[in-house]
Amino acid sequence: MFRLILTALLYASLSLGANAEGLDELRDGDMRKLQVHDSPRQMPAMGFETRDGTAHTLSDTAGKVRVVNFWATWCAPCREEKPSLDRLQADLGGDDLEVIAIATGRNSDSSIDKFNAEVGIEHLTTYLDPGSQAARSVGVLGLPVSILVDREGREIGRLTGGADWGSESARAILAALIAR
Repeated sequence: MFRLILTALLYASLSLGANAEGLDELRDGDMRKLQVHDSPRQMPAMGFETRDGTAHTLSDTAGKVRVVNFWATWCAPCREEKPSLDRLQADLGGDDLEVIAIATGRNSDSSIDKFNAEVGIEHLTTYLDPGSQAARSVGVLGLPVSILVDREGREIGRLTGGADWGSESARAILAALIAR
């Protein structure tokens, strides 16, 4: 893990002040699907809610690196991916990073509870996007989609399809974003 952090810090220091291209060298395995933008893109003001109906926006977590994951209970790749996002939140979530898991479309409370229990979700808050407005606002066309957002609220890149967020590559990419 120490080597991983040192590698990420090296790449982060080399790319400080530059665009997100410094992350390309860290992509391996599932992270090869991560499309890193040549320059950060401003995110729209998208809204989502907690299961009790409390409204939230991405700006509520300003100052953190965010992994915004759009998923649904009926999505098979989401079932495989979500446990690694839960572990990511458990391991790195806090002042510097937050995983925002948004169930988009029609997902009943009972199906969400069943899904989360079956795949062992313990650390993620489930946010809702029942009308898929947040997903549409950021161009999500299929599921799952994970969007990497920097501390300033800009999209750094996105990954379409499932991924192992516990991989060395994923952790190095996130460590580099956190170190910036």
